[in-house]
Amino acid sequence: MPELELSAGVIDYVDTGGPGEPVVLVHGLGFDESVWDAVTEALRDEYRVLVPVLPLGSHRRPMRAGADLSPRGVARLLGEFLELLDLRGVTLVQNDAGTAQLLAADGDERIGRLVLTSCEALTNYPPGVQGKSLYWASKVPGGLFLLLQAFRVPALWRMPTALGGMAKRPIPAELVRRWYGPLLSSAAVRRDFYAFCRATERGLYVEAGERLRSFDRPALVVWGAEDRMMPAATGRRLAELLPRGRYVEIPDARTLIPLDNPAALAAELRRFIAEHPDGDAAPPPLTPS
Repeated sequence: MPELELSAGVIDYVDTGGPGEPVVLVHGLGFDESVWDAVTEALRDEYRVLVPVLPLGSHRRPMRAGADLSPRGVARLLGEFLELLDLRGVTLVQNDAGTAQLLAADGDERIGRLVLTSCEALTNYPPGVQGKSLYWASKVPGGLFLLLQAFRVPALWRMPTALGGMAKRPIPAELVRRWYGPLLSSAAVRRDFYAFCRATERGLYVEAGERLRSFDRPALVVWGAEDRMMPAATGRRLAELLPRGRYVEIPDARTLIPLDNPAALAAELRRFIAEHPDGDAAPPPLTPS
C-alpha cells in the first residue's frame, strides 16, 4: 500500500489509479480499508477509488504523540489527504462514523458529492447498544481497555449487541482479527483510539447537522434497510436537511452495508454519480491559500 505523511503522522491508503474521477471511501471506528474491499473491486475499473486508513483503531501506524485525534481533528486529516493528493470534485463516501460528515459540514471545497451510509448523525450519538457501551467505557478509567478484551473472544464480539449486530451475516473471524489486532497488540494504537473516543461528545453531530444545511452540493443518504444501530428515521432527517439530499435504503443490509450488500451500494454510487455529472457536481473554485 502507498503511504502519505499527514500532520499527525503517516497513514496507509488504497489507490486503484482507475481511469475516472476520484471516489474516496471512508471507514468507521475500529475498521480499516478492508471493510470497503468488495465496493472498491466493483468500482475500480470506472473510477479512481481511494481508501485512506484513518487513525480510528485499526491503523497499523500510530500517530505522533499529542496529535489532535478528536473527531474534528481526524476530519481535518481527511481534508489533508484530499489536499495532498490534489483530489478535486471528490465523491466522498462515509460508513459508520461521522468523519466525512464533519468535513462536509466545514464546507471543504474538494468535495463534489457527499454520500453518507448508515452513520452516526444528529441525535443518534452514541448509536445503539454498541455505541453507548463504547461511550460510557471511555468515561471510566480503564473502561476502554476492558471493553476491547471482548474482541479476543469470538462468542462475545459475535453477540447481536456487539459487532455481530452491525452486519446481516456473520463477520469472518479473520476480518475481526485484522481490525482489532492493532488495538490489542499496540499501546500506541490504543492511545490514538482512546483519544478519539474520549473527545467525542454528545451534541457533536447535532451541531454538524445544522452546518450541513448550507452544504450546496449533491448528497445521497444510504441506509441499511435492516439497520438496528442507526435508525432509518435518522437517515431520512439527514437527507431532508441537506439542500440537495436524497434518501435511499439498501435491502438485506444493516450498518455495515459495504459488507452486507456491496453490489447494491456500488450500483447506487454509480447511479448517483451519473445523475450529477462533472459540471453539476463540481465544487466552487478552490480558494487560493
